[in-house]
Amino acid sequence: MIYGAMKFSIGGSLKLAFRPWVEGLENIPAEGPAILASNHLSFSDSFFLPAVLDRKVTFIAKSEYFTSPGVKGKLTAAFFKGVGQLPVDRSGVRGAGEAAIASGIKVLKSGELFGIYPEGTRSPDGRLYRGKPGGLARVALGSGAPVIPVAMIDTEKIQPPGKVVPKLMRPGIRIGKPLDFSRYHGMEGDRFILRSITDEVMYEIMKLSGQEYVDVYATAAKRQLAEEAKAASAKAAGAKPQGSGQADTKGG
Repeated sequence: MIYGAMKFSIGGSLKLAFRPWVEGLENIPAEGPAILASNHLSFSDSFFLPAVLDRKVTFIAKSEYFTSPGVKGKLTAAFFKGVGQLPVDRSGVRGAGEAAIASGIKVLKSGELFGIYPEGTRSPDGRLYRGKPGGLARVALGSGAPVIPVAMIDTEKIQPPGKVVPKLMRPGIRIGKPLDFSRYHGMEGDRFILRSITDEVMYEIMKLSGQEYVDVYATAAKRQLAEEAKAASAKAAGAKPQGSGQADTKGG
């Protein structure tokens, strides 16, 4: 009931204001479980994709969104629950991964759609980064559900970092054909199989999105960019401008 009302209000508003274009809707099954594996360009990806689908899509969200105190916290929790977000405690890296996998399998076992971002975090520069094998592949093998590659297009241009007011423009969504990994059933413990599945999905996402592929993890790229920005800031702060004292010396 809550999801339906939130989808009608938020999804309807998004479609009316931004008019997202969609290709490949026929690849979403009318019923039964499926994993929607998408690139991740913007915070809004988890809202635009459900907005264009008739079925509910459940994504993983930080548990902090559901446990913040006060009126604002309750409103935030209600919002995320309403749009199909599932809370997962991310206080421990390994624990967070296991909780996300278990939650995803549970959603799929109930016959629903589960959304996941194989990159693990938003792209820092619009390029497509290496997928993390622990989540997507294990959810796929643990549930037996098909994986549907999805490409979000131009969503990062709607509200770039530092911009408060979103830009009204048309983002795009391309939905690929389902991928069947049943041939790997029972091989969840083989890291080479997990890598192979993840790479196959990322290749399909790359074809759909047209993004440049970078064979490193997005988290590592973000760390490097942060270190470079810090170094540049320190260099700028350490540069001393030519003072008037030198001119005075020459004049003496």
